[in-house]
Parts: sequence; structure tokens; C-alpha cells
Amino acid sequence: MNINASIIDQRVSGIVEDHPEWLPAGSDIPKKKSAAFVILCMSTCLEMTLEDSAELLTEGGNDAGVDGLHVGEVEDGEFLVTIFQGKYKINDLRGIANFPENDVQKAAGTVRVLFDPYRRVALNKKIAPKIEEIRSLIREGYIPNVRIILCNNGDKWTSQADDWIAGAKENYGDKVTFIHFNHDSIVSILQRDEQVDTSLTLSGEAIVEDMNYMRVLVGRVSVQEVQRLFNDHGDRLLERNIRRYLGLHTNRVNTAIHETLCDSTKSDKFYFYNNGITVVCDQFDYNAFQQSDYQVQLKNMQVINGGQTCKTIQETLNDYLPTIVGQSAYLLIRVYQLAETHREIIQDITYATNSQNPVDLRDLKSNDEMQKNLELGLSDLGYTYRRQREEGGGGSSVITSLIAAEAVLAIWRERPHQAKFRRKEHFGKLYEDIFKHLNAAQTLLAVLIFRAVENERKRPKMAEPPDFLPYSSHYIAMLIGRQLLEDKNISLDQVSHQNVQGLLQTFDDNQAQYHADAIQLLEDALKACYGERDVSLQQLSATFRRGDLLEMLGSTQQPMP
Repeated sequence: MNINASIIDQRVSGIVEDHPEWLPAGSDIPKKKSAAFVILCMSTCLEMTLEDSAELLTEGGNDAGVDGLHVGEVEDGEFLVTIFQGKYKINDLRGIANFPENDVQKAAGTVRVLFDPYRRVALNKKIAPKIEEIRSLIREGYIPNVRIILCNNGDKWTSQADDWIAGAKENYGDKVTFIHFNHDSIVSILQRDEQVDTSLTLSGEAIVEDMNYMRVLVGRVSVQEVQRLFNDHGDRLLERNIRRYLGLHTNRVNTAIHETLCDSTKSDKFYFYNNGITVVCDQFDYNAFQQSDYQVQLKNMQVINGGQTCKTIQETLNDYLPTIVGQSAYLLIRVYQLAETHREIIQDITYATNSQNPVDLRDLKSNDEMQKNLELGLSDLGYTYRRQREEGGGGSSVITSLIAAEAVLAIWRERPHQAKFRRKEHFGKLYEDIFKHLNAAQTLLAVLIFRAVENERKRPKMAEPPDFLPYSSHYIAMLIGRQLLEDKNISLDQVSHQNVQGLLQTFDDNQAQYHADAIQLLEDALKACYGERDVSLQQLSATFRRGDLLEMLGSTQQPMP
């Protein structure tokens, strides 16, 4: 028995026992464990909660061989689609069975079938809305980048399967990537919070200075040394990195790095093309008697800027012979020795070196005064506010800053389309619009309304849910929030800790009616847009994404104070 496979089997069994509602109803144990394994893989790969990952499950009849599907946000005219296919062996925990060749072949043919916006395919109710959303984006000119993650509790596919993948790449170019993910991958990521103590070999001379009770080293490192570090320690080196790794084929900068390394006429100038990497550590030591080529010992090393560069270097050199790729390629490295007492400074450095891309600025905003005030206010109301992504577990009494931003933008700021489709800007361009003059009571009310609406979307109580329900949660929540304030005859700025419990009670008492009224308002707005003709799922997806219905629904938005 493989130890890692056994660890993952325990977790899979735990999901089956604790959350049967997440799994296909009426399935036998093997199918339930297979679905639970896919949930675990999606949660680990996408850095999502298990509950949110369960919402991505698509397996069942007419699933086109797709067990899970995640659609990312549009960025620079492109968007990332991640397809999961899982194969789980219950009675064989040796971890040696290969991913089946036939399933690799099936996955290779999936993309062309699913992403052709003019092709009719019979799909189940879980996957159809997501596929039509993808097709809608494609018809509007956005370019999909696809990751096909093939998951199992065994070894990678065989060489025959590599031929299928090679054929797919000939058809799709660099827009489709196949990734193997197994029990070892999951355990490696789960263990990545372990401290990394390692050594780093510099090339040439370096500058070392002491300043303000901190130490700084500036030098040059070869791309081969970066490859070695990440092969040895993986993503554990990126725990404090803001952006993490976006993927080689989903980011133009990463693609340019790859092309430069593979171009013998450019690779020797790599140092001048790249901004380098920034590392923090608790302590670094080196032989001061040397004049160059230092061997630096680092305690608790973390890459806080340049993670994408490092991962792209690793992937490029692993895929190609290092003897012909980037032989004379170097990059700048800055190493900051910062004690644990300088954690605030680490945040500031991370923000300063990453703020040009607001992918995960919510971590950087976590020490903002507005976030601290919300944490204090929600604590007084009996809730825990998570200002950062990785601050412990969840639960009904826990509110994350991510959900707070999404709910407030949709309901009180009446921008439901931006709440859903511009999440990466919630803590960037839209941060002030969302959080300025926002109190804890308003936040709590918005989050609980949004949660209730999302629960209805996931598990509808209606006998015949409307076709637009998968796309409309943010609009429904906005309309419910609007109606609640009208019924209580108050404005948003009057919502406070003094009356929030009464507002919540009114919402609980009238929740079903509020939801039904919101559905009716949306149906009327769609008729105003399209008349009596049938509207496809692609059209519905585009309508809610663009915010076409807002004009028909009117606005009660009050000017920001």
C-alpha cells in the first residue's frame, strides 16, 4: 500500500461519509468515492473549499467525459477553462496503475466537441449552462485556454497516450495543456506549508548590505539553479507569493519567458529582459571569504515576487533538454533577511513588487483599516471575518472578505454583473466602491442574503426552475436586498447593528416570497429584452454577464457619501 494513496483514501472516505449531499444521488460506493476524489482534486488544484469544489462536479449521464469544470474570468481577452477527469481505484492503493489510455484519447477529443459554439451536444443540466457560458464567450471573441487535468490515484498515462496528446496539440496548438494529477500531487500541496531550508548557488559577484536591522543580498542566479530549486521544493517556495502560478499557456508574459529561453539568440540576454525574483528568508549565510559564486544557505526561503517566472523556467527546462535551453540565461535575485517581527514589512514588500497585477490583492488589503474595522464589527455581531485567504476553516459563522466583496457589490452597489465577472478587480479597481463607508451590519445582511440565494441555485426548491437560474444569483440577491429595504422603509445608510437583527428576521420570514418576486421581475425584464421568442442558454449567459437587464430593472442606487 502506498502511504500517500492511503492518506488520500482516508480523505475521500471522509467526504463520502460527511457530505453525501455533494455526491451523485443513488450512486454506489465506488461512484461516490470517485466523485469525492474529483472534488478533492479540484479543491487542491484550484485552491477552493471542498464545498465550492463540489459545485463544479458535472459527472453523470451526458457529461461528455467531463467530471468537473471550472471557468475562469476574462483577462486580456482570454479566459482559462479547467477540465477535470478522474479515475479512482478503490481496491488498489498501491498507486501504480496508469491513467487509462482510452480516457486520455477521449479527453483529447472533448475540447473540439464542447467548445464549438455552433455544435449541438446533448448535455446534462449540471454541465450544459457552463458549456454554453464558454460558448457565449467564444462567440464574443474571447479566447479560451484549456487545462485538462487527468486525476487518478496511480501513475501517469503510458507512451501510447502521449501520442494522443501530441495529436491534440497539433490541432489546438498551445491553447490546450494536459496535466497529470494524483495522490502524490495532493499530498505534496497539502504539505507545502512546511518550512523550506535550502541552499542557493549564485553566479558571479554579489552585493550584501546590512540596513535598518535587516540584511539584503543582490546577485545573479542561473535558470538551471531555479529549475533545481523548484524541482526539489515545488510550490512550497510560493506560500507567500501573491499571484501563485497562472500557467504557461494562460499568461502572455509566461509564454514570452518560455520563448526567450528556447531561442538561442535571446536566452543569453534573459537577465536584461526579466525583472528578476524577490526572496525573503529568516536568515541567510555564505562564505564571506569568497569573492564570487557564493553558496548561500537560506532558512525559511520564500519567493514573494517572480513565482510565475520560476515556474515557467522549471516547466520549460523540464520539458526540453537543459543542455540546449537557456545555457547562458541568468536572472536577477534579491534576498531579504527579515525576522518574524517584520511580517508587516513582508506584506509591504509583497504589495510593492506585485501591485501591477491585482489578481489576489485581497491578501494585500487584509491589513487595510476598512478590513480591520469589518473584522471587529462582525465579531461583535457574532461572526468571524477572514481578512486573508488561508486563515483557518469555514462554517456558517465565518465570512470571508472575498464573499463579502461579491455580495456587497451585487446587492448594495447594484452591480451584479461586476460582482460575478470581475472578481479579480474587487480588491483592485473596485475596492473603494465596495468597502468605502461600509459597516459590519450592511456586510452581514448582504452576505446572508447572497448565501440564501446561492443555496437556492444549488438546490432549487422550485418544481421547475427557470433556465436562467444558473446565471442570475447576483441579480436575484440585488432585487431581494432592494425589496427588503423598501419593506422596512429605510435606506442603506440606516442599516446598523441596532436594526440588523430585525432586518434578518424579516428576510427569513419572507425569503420564499422575495425570491419568487425576484424571479418574476427577471422574467419580465427578459421579455422586455427578447419578447416572446425562445432564448438560448448562450444568450442568457451573455445577457447576465453584460448587465443588459439592469436598465429594465431600474436602480435605487444612492450616491456614495
